Amino acid sequence: MNITNDITRLFTITYPVMQAGMVWAAGWRLASAVANCGGLGLIGSGSMKPELLREHIRKCRAATDKSFGVNIPLLREDAQDLVRVTMEEQVKIVFSSAGSPEKFIDTLKKHGCTAVHVVSSVRQAEKAERAGCDALVGEGVEAGGHNGSDEITTLCLIPQLADAVRIPVIAAGGIADGRQIAAALCLGARGVQIGTRFAATVESSAHECYKQMVVSAQDRGTILAFRKIGLVRMMKNDFAGRALKAEAEGWDEDRLQELLGRKRERAGIFEGDETEGEMEAGQSSGLVREILTVEDVFKKLIAEYNASISFMTGDG
Repeated sequence: MNITNDITRLFTITYPVMQAGMVWAAGWRLASAVANCGGLGLIGSGSMKPELLREHIRKCRAATDKSFGVNIPLLREDAQDLVRVTMEEQVKIVFSSAGSPEKFIDTLKKHGCTAVHVVSSVRQAEKAERAGCDALVGEGVEAGGHNGSDEITTLCLIPQLADAVRIPVIAAGGIADGRQIAAALCLGARGVQIGTRFAATVESSAHECYKQMVVSAQDRGTILAFRKIGLVRMMKNDFAGRALKAEAEGWDEDRLQELLGRKRERAGIFEGDETEGEMEAGQSSGLVREILTVEDVFKKLIAEYNASISFMTGDG
């Protein structure tokens, strides 16, 4: 894979592959490993207090001389502090999600940042472009974790985004191998963002039990739940089953919020509670069959991508 495109120039990376800023999985070890392989690594600040984020940024910078970024969920109460720390540490690439980028775009631009926002619909994409974002991540409902309520799939979302906006579009949601990278670029994406495949790597900070559940998952290994309080894709376990049962019984938002409780993501992804934890993962988990190093994942992605291109051009 050696693609010259807007994303490559924008981020000065070798390959148009970005690693998602996943909560409890995307710390400095994962972000720096992805960067050292030529991708764009992201530190996921969604599970960090501001000073812990500062620590991860400094450790990441010590571990790589390549570009890396920070993902910031904008609906967090301390989002402004996360932005402040990111600016103080002179990180120049910020991916935002879960909220409007408009509130922080002037601050990011003032500090010379490349601003990328995660969207799940054309309407959100157009608003983010008008706000001044430099690129977009179009995330289909196949993705793990919180998803757009319209439940648009990656295959349908990406070409519509590519037609609707002038800024580069990065495809996300259900992508775990090189064949899908080739397909995403054919759909009009300038690059891809990969989450679950990188969550199940040696360098991921996720618990070993979580990684093994990803590897064991098959095509029907995830479910969508909590549509009333924020759509979530997670792997099947006892907690996920109770969530589906509660929805089927018509529980209201307050009861569902009580069932979800607090720190379910930490319990599942970081602490490895296979029964009661919220094990967020995408449908691409069915394609993840072993825990690899980031370097081996990149070798695999590149080989699969090149084989796909050869097949499509008739050279293979």
